[in-house]
Amino acid sequence: MFHSIEECTDFIFKLRASTYKGKPLEAVRRILFELDNPHEKVKFIHFAGSNGKGSTLNATREILMEHGMRIGAFISPHLERVNERITIDNEQITDEDFLKYANSIDHIIRTKLDGQYPSFFEIMTVIACLHFANEAMDVALMETGIGGRIDSTNIITPEVSVITTISLEHTEILGDTIEKIAYEKAGIVKPGKPVVVGVKQSEAREVIKQKAIQCHSECFSINEEIMINNIKKGSPQYFDFSFGDVEINHIPIAMQGHHQIHNAALAIAASYLFDPAIAETTIRNALRKARWEGRFERLNNQVIIDGAHNSEGTEALINTLIELYPDKKYRFIYAALQDKDHAVSISMMDQVAASMSFTQIDLPRAAKAAVLASQSNHSNIRFSENWEQVIKDEITTLQENELLIITGSLYFIAEARKFLVEKVEIRDTEIG
Repeated sequence: MFHSIEECTDFIFKLRASTYKGKPLEAVRRILFELDNPHEKVKFIHFAGSNGKGSTLNATREILMEHGMRIGAFISPHLERVNERITIDNEQITDEDFLKYANSIDHIIRTKLDGQYPSFFEIMTVIACLHFANEAMDVALMETGIGGRIDSTNIITPEVSVITTISLEHTEILGDTIEKIAYEKAGIVKPGKPVVVGVKQSEAREVIKQKAIQCHSECFSINEEIMINNIKKGSPQYFDFSFGDVEINHIPIAMQGHHQIHNAALAIAASYLFDPAIAETTIRNALRKARWEGRFERLNNQVIIDGAHNSEGTEALINTLIELYPDKKYRFIYAALQDKDHAVSISMMDQVAASMSFTQIDLPRAAKAAVLASQSNHSNIRFSENWEQVIKDEITTLQENELLIITGSLYFIAEARKFLVEKVEIRDTEIG
């Protein structure tokens, strides 16, 4: 039994690289069965994708909350504390509830699973299901961890599934082709339940459509059933949206970048599929204020953090930088995990960067700074294992015509953001 939230979280964090080797979803299903299947008492919308699922989930949450619904959300990773992963109407799960649920799960693992602990993410999934089942709400929004088909969140049966994008990631788990990864993501499609698709590649879309046909599920895709038109850049951005009988013009969106308009359109479609009675004013009000920390977030006029953790995310980051700040010089700080194709992302940054700094975070799966630096061909490279010092040095030497872009793994962004907002240089500057 855990006696404090610190003891509890310290223990489950160590399960990130779990040695549990049971069949996928086996432990989660067994634990949930022993808890009387709380996930069967909740309505869900399920989100998968290589990029954009967090932003799309957040936009959906804002729309449905603005519609007057009570909304649960399960996201990852967290930026400052683990409680951020499980919320109801943006209110984090309390330490007391977290500890209560964790202890009930711990007891089942010790008595029913012979002490064979599943992974950190699997335990978090069960805690989320327990919390949502014990609170009155209209729907819970669930974000996958990796993939979809064998992801621990795939124990749910959602009212709507959303697949945002597909890119080559976690290839050792999901497969080494776009089609294989699409197959894994499409695993969240459930019989008779609609799926909203933002995937660009025709070969990936075809895999998802075939899964929808097999499940007798309606499939709605961007640039087919879901249309975006008349994009107007600025702060906020504006776009026109159409989906079936729904047409909404000049929708404002607080988030920057074309990819965020794409995410917002998916969120609108998913929201209408869940409840067709949503008013046009609700959509406008929700997207005007929807923001997502760590995703092209300006901490002041010269420092931007963005969790561009793969090549697709890096491309979106660079496009947004060029679109918004074409006359600035870009200085990048990059740290990532080992299970990504860094070479493509680094090459993209090399082409637009004034300087490249590489560092690493204290995680078993972290890529070494020197290894990352060796993949860059830039003429101005620096690398160091001390990421805090790298950030301090870069901020100190930042020139007026330069932007500092801190990017890579969302785990790095979480650490860097917490560090930055506590610094006088950041805190005392107007937040953009």
